[in-house]
Amino acid sequence: MVYLPPLRHPRVTWGPWSTDFSRRVLVMGIVNRTPDSFFDAGRTYGLERAVDAVLAAAEAGADWVDVGGVPFSPDAADVPVAEEVDRVVPVVAGATARSDVVISVDTYRPEVAREAIAAGALVVNDTTGLRDPELADVVAATGAGVVITHSLAAPRTHLRRPRYDDVVDEVKAHLASRVQAACDRGVAEDRIVIDPGHDLNKNTRHSLELTRRLPEIADLGLPLLAAVSNKDFVGESTGLAKPERLAPSLAAASACVLGGARVLRMHDVAASVAAARMLEAVLGLREPEELRHNVD
Repeated sequence: MVYLPPLRHPRVTWGPWSTDFSRRVLVMGIVNRTPDSFFDAGRTYGLERAVDAVLAAAEAGADWVDVGGVPFSPDAADVPVAEEVDRVVPVVAGATARSDVVISVDTYRPEVAREAIAAGALVVNDTTGLRDPELADVVAATGAGVVITHSLAAPRTHLRRPRYDDVVDEVKAHLASRVQAACDRGVAEDRIVIDPGHDLNKNTRHSLELTRRLPEIADLGLPLLAAVSNKDFVGESTGLAKPERLAPSLAAASACVLGGARVLRMHDVAASVAAARMLEAVLGLREPEELRHNVD
């Protein structure tokens, strides 16, 4: 069984970029300019390596590339605002000078978002769900897109043993309230993407329940992003280490698409793009590339 969400604003135009979320499964690549990132452990920390990684993701078919300068985990080293700006803005500027791929900046800080947008970023990916209202003001003033993610703890703090009476109901209500808060500060609703925040202040059972019942979140009517690639719930569900999680990550991403997700935030862009094209065909959103088998 598949689910096609009732999108309120399926066709969007953000700056020079436009898409139809009702007809596409988009892939967001990931480039972290940090020495201690969750997945690549500093492989793209150097500026040229980071820019090259953005361009490689675009070449592999990514629709977006998410550039971050601060890990979500509070166990990683703290990064001052000025240093975060120095990490992400040159990557955004360098990549947009050489590619028209959409760049999103993974930040919760208004100062960083403002500088990154000025350098060419079209989207702010805020894993704190616009906890800082000034970030909503930046998005509203610039006309950028924004990803509003469910998480409960303050930035860079732990939420030990998270508890929910019903994780899906509570995530849905929280996202709805944050979307309304953004709109109240002038963010256009057709600029908003929602993310239920797999693993963010949640345990593995919570993330699996969100995946099973994702249509309930997609019913909010806004494009839904699923960030499941190589996450802890994937590893704990399969017993596989991060270098071995591609197949189960693609399985989790596919389950999310069948439940209404329209953007996949993934580390392995080429494999994810191939999976997205197959999922579009299964959903009836696109025709096969060719028809030869048993047609004669």
